[in-house]
Amino acid sequence: MISNLIQRREFLELFALSFFPAACRAAGVQPAARQQGVKQGRFFFTSQGKTGMMNADGTGLRYLDFDVPNQASVQPVDFFADGRVILLSLEKVNPNGRSFSEYYHKTPTHIWIYHLENGSYTEILKEQRIAPFYAPCAIVPGEQRMIVQVILLNGQATLYSMDLDGTHQQQITRPEEGFPYGLSLSPDGKRMAFHSAGNPTYRVFCCNIDGSGRVLVAGDPDHLYFGTSWSPDGKWILYQDCAYKTDKGHDWSDICIGNPDGSENRVLTTGHSQWFAAAYGDSQHHGDGSNVPQWAPDGRILYTRKLPGSQPAWQFQPQRPDTDHFNRDYKPEQARGGTEICLLNPKDGSVTRLTHNDPPQWDFRARSAPSGNRILFCRARAGGLPAIWIMDSDGKNQRLLTRGLDNQGADFPRWLPR
Repeated sequence: MISNLIQRREFLELFALSFFPAACRAAGVQPAARQQGVKQGRFFFTSQGKTGMMNADGTGLRYLDFDVPNQASVQPVDFFADGRVILLSLEKVNPNGRSFSEYYHKTPTHIWIYHLENGSYTEILKEQRIAPFYAPCAIVPGEQRMIVQVILLNGQATLYSMDLDGTHQQQITRPEEGFPYGLSLSPDGKRMAFHSAGNPTYRVFCCNIDGSGRVLVAGDPDHLYFGTSWSPDGKWILYQDCAYKTDKGHDWSDICIGNPDGSENRVLTTGHSQWFAAAYGDSQHHGDGSNVPQWAPDGRILYTRKLPGSQPAWQFQPQRPDTDHFNRDYKPEQARGGTEICLLNPKDGSVTRLTHNDPPQWDFRARSAPSGNRILFCRARAGGLPAIWIMDSDGKNQRLLTRGLDNQGADFPRWLPR
């Protein structure tokens, strides 16, 4: 079955969005506004189980609906060069009192190619299914094959490469090697990095896209290495390091980079200053999801730095079993401090603070635009719901874009590539 470590980490959290519905209803978006949005940038976000799309200037808001029967959620995973989107949907299931680790991996999933502008979609990866749960990870160069995470009925997982119809399968990892996810492709598309949970903890690997030439980039029984992304020049892999034995809720981490050939693992921060398990909300509405650092186009690293002594309002409870994949109690009276968005230069270790709040708030989930000129991020007060903000790449001109449906919170901003 799924390991205790994996119970506390979301299988799909590095896909960035959940509930990405396919057929859409436009909220008063005019064709001219759409064209302007394409030029100046668009992004997705989630709110109350819905996914919205907005232009970076705050115009063109619309929420998307998915009309395939019996689907509980849908989310984007990757993009084709022509702008088509790969979507993953999960069927509705009744836990019937079972814990997350007992039922989630048995949930049937479906993978779709979606045309954003007209709302049409086609299911793929239907042939020769190995298990109910498929999670697409990345389209490989040539756009005729895809790397897919397959979770077996016994809770083990493996990576496969396969054609878009699901045939011509090539196994990349073996189930006994650990639970692989958090995959990213190198800029040239020839190599990939991923982390693998278990055996005995989270480790980061790099290999060719066919699975050959695998090397260990980072691994230590006392450390949880999580999430991967490649530097713009392809020379470094970014991930984070959590002291999971003492930090049971995986709240904090340090920023690391490793050489793809496994020759060097550099820890760039101290004091576990990155907010890793971003848990937020009030007593009626709460959410979470791993907050991972990101490369900026100029080769610096966007990360979420905590203020000294900070404590979020939602606190992990290690004394009881984690049955709901949240396992936190709301203690706003104990909350203090907050976080700020910073840019870290891996060459000299210098840090540039981009956001600052007085009184402190919790800034997280920073995402740099493909052009590098703007940054999306989330901001929430302690014990409050997040909203999506935008700023210039130097931190100037910070402004609110949306508080979500009915002002009930917005999270997981993600730029469209075009």
